[in-house]
Amino acid sequence: MEHSILIHKPEDHVGVAVRDIDSGETVVGLITENNDLYEVKVIHKIPLGHKVALKSVSDGEPILIYGSNCGLALDAISKGEHVHVHNMVSARWK
Repeated sequence: MEHSILIHKPEDHVGVAVRDIDSGETVVGLITENNDLYEVKVIHKIPLGHKVALKSVSDGEPILIYGSNCGLALDAISKGEHVHVHNMVSARWK
């Protein structure tokens, strides 16, 4: 099965799109640490290289990628939503 997102660690909150993804698509993510697959229905269009939420994240909650905090949610983020500068702030700037 071909994957559309890469997920680095099983505990990550986001995956990285390896192609442009249309809203409404159900896509497969590959967890690179253990080669498991993960499925998520995408709510918004996700451009190549951008992130998609793998779980819902509360306002102010840390967002994990590579198993580490990469930023904080500026608002509640739903599973399948586009995660970028409009709804998160980098941990380096907080």
